[in-house]
Amino acid sequence: MSMSLREQLLAAGLVSKKQAKQAEHQQRQQHHHQAKGKVAPDKDRQRAAQQAQAAKAARDQELNRQRQEAAERKERALQIKQLIAEHRLPKLETEDYFNFIDRGKVRRMSVDAARREQIIRGDVVIVRFEGRYDVVLPAIAERIRECDARVIVSLGSSQGAAAAEDDPYKDYVVPDDLMW
Repeated sequence: MSMSLREQLLAAGLVSKKQAKQAEHQQRQQHHHQAKGKVAPDKDRQRAAQQAQAAKAARDQELNRQRQEAAERKERALQIKQLIAEHRLPKLETEDYFNFIDRGKVRRMSVDAARREQIIRGDVVIVRFEGRYDVVLPAIAERIRECDARVIVSLGSSQGAAAAEDDPYKDYVVPDDLMW
């Protein structure tokens, strides 16, 4: 009592008799050509399949490169975090502050007179990581710079030198003992 697929589709009304005959005729022709060995490979299909495979390989290679770069960035960030955590100088809690410019904004850090002199002389370096500013020794700052130079806060920026040339008040002397 099992009906063929053709009969089931006809009974369900999904195909007409004409469509069923056409499908059966095409199937017989295809079977007939295969028996004689006349079926030639479709070169366009093969070419399209090869192009699709090459495009997929290129996409996969690009995704792998992006993943590898992301993993390397993450590893460098962990190295920087570890270097800063192990070698940062203790934060000072004083009423005196050292003001510096980072990313176009004035930032400040609590310092004492000795730490201020160390920063100015370059005996210690200010680093920025994860929104915090810490002070480390120059040897550690150099190791951090190898991983990511953007972490180091540059106090003697070349932008300040260029701005100093255009400064209309460069001829006026500011007294050293000026207190704000």
